[in-house]
Amino acid sequence: MLVNSPDPVIDANLAVALDALLAEQSVTRAAARLHTSPAAMSRTLARLRRVLQDPLLVRAGQTMVPTPRAQALREEAATVVRGLQALLGPGASVDPATLRSTFTLQAADLVGAALAPGLLRLARLEAPGVSFRIRAEELEAGPALRDGRIDLEIGSIDHVDPETRVEDLVGLRMVAAVRPGHPLTEGPLTPGRLAAAEHVAVSRRGRFTGPLDTALAEQGLHRRVGVVLPSHLAAMTLAARSDIVCLVPAALPGAGPSPLTREADALGLHLLDLPLELPLLTIAMAWHPRHTADGAHRWLRDSVRRTLRAPAAASGLTTADAAGPR
Repeated sequence: MLVNSPDPVIDANLAVALDALLAEQSVTRAAARLHTSPAAMSRTLARLRRVLQDPLLVRAGQTMVPTPRAQALREEAATVVRGLQALLGPGASVDPATLRSTFTLQAADLVGAALAPGLLRLARLEAPGVSFRIRAEELEAGPALRDGRIDLEIGSIDHVDPETRVEDLVGLRMVAAVRPGHPLTEGPLTPGRLAAAEHVAVSRRGRFTGPLDTALAEQGLHRRVGVVLPSHLAAMTLAARSDIVCLVPAALPGAGPSPLTREADALGLHLLDLPLELPLLTIAMAWHPRHTADGAHRWLRDSVRRTLRAPAAASGLTTADAAGPR
């Protein structure tokens, strides 16, 4: 009765040792190259001789010279070791200029508008083969990150998912945006005057109330929201063409300008500090851990950092309205 013998165990360390021995043609130098002792390398050479049934290196005076079999194996052994290093070594850095990728980001419209110019500028300079797809906040981010429908979520990361990696980027405060010449620009802005004005609310879910209403209610005040829009950009456009008041995010005091106020500046909106304390809201980016060590994704994350942090070393968003409509 024939019994099939098990497949021989392949020891990758033997290939590494063979490459070092054939390259150095010295047990001592090969041992130093692999950070082991000459005695251990000598035992490995003996094992290689048994496996390959060839002496491999033989003494010639004060040196060792390769056998014909060893000479034939030298380049093949080096190729195998390079392959092992590529397979089992840490991920190599990626040259952005060689990337040919489309990255999908999910962000609120205002965050997307702030990101797009900077990302495109960096891509032109560093990664001309890269393009971006910025989606509205239409997918449940945890599953979408997990299954690869989006590469990065940027905004107020409010979902709890132990798999997700999250990095805070900036923080902002909320300010009131009005057209030039609006009545609120004349004289000090008080909670009462703010509440008496007509407002536009931004909410994906059609909500009329938010953190500002909570702060006003603490002072016994109530504002009138004339319209709810799903987009910050639409709300700011309305504010620029009427007496409607719109809340927009701005950098913290002393932090310098924020790219998130670029659209308000372009519309000529006048920004007024609120006479109320609203909670700060952090803008962050989230990704699935399988991308953490990927060179292309590292470039993407670094580009987002540079785009949102460049104008101000430390910023941060405020209120749920800033990170994206609810």
